[in-house]
Amino acid sequence: MTYTQLMGYYGKLEEKKKALFLRRKGYSYTEILKKITVSKSTLSKWCKDITLSASQVEALRNKKVTGQEKGRLIAAKNKKRKRQEITSEIFKDSLEQVGNLSQRDRLIAGVALYLGDGAKGDQEVNFSNTNPNIIKFMIAWLREFGPVDEADLRGQIWIHDNQNEKKARRFWSNITKIPVNQFRKSYVSKNKVNSNKIRKNINRHGVFSIRISRVNLQRRLKGLMLALLS
Repeated sequence: MTYTQLMGYYGKLEEKKKALFLRRKGYSYTEILKKITVSKSTLSKWCKDITLSASQVEALRNKKVTGQEKGRLIAAKNKKRKRQEITSEIFKDSLEQVGNLSQRDRLIAGVALYLGDGAKGDQEVNFSNTNPNIIKFMIAWLREFGPVDEADLRGQIWIHDNQNEKKARRFWSNITKIPVNQFRKSYVSKNKVNSNKIRKNINRHGVFSIRISRVNLQRRLKGLMLALLS
């Protein structure tokens, strides 16, 4: 045996001793392979006669689960980041496509929104939604195209009893600039916790309604809706 072969042999013995020591300590094969340079099959042969204790086996199992969970979290984070990048790019393209809205564009957009969520009766203007941006757009639209008297503006909230109704009033007042004292009595609904119906998204601020008791304004809105659809 040459000197080089002899040194290689002793080197392998040292690696084997280190591997056996680490395995008896409860290290996983993956962890050991990070500390010594051998193949996994060689390591498996060296350690095949070592029996780990129940606590060591449990610890390795927990490490594996933790590692998998960490991997899932990283994958989910990367997926979320990618989704945000795509959404941001789509929003940027959409802004360029829509461009600046003319007065006529805004008029048609408001009529279309009212067609979806506005009252179609003959007594009062009544537009309801949960989205603050949509409510903000519609209140600005009514002020621009109504026209409306600020004293005639009313707000009303439909909300579950497990939400903060007073906080919701302040929230919608800030969005619409309608004073809280011009809000009608809120409709507070019982939150049916035992119901079979799954409530995936209970709105913290409830459903908000813009209400204006002006018959002529409501009839004008109906005329605009008919004109848009004809």
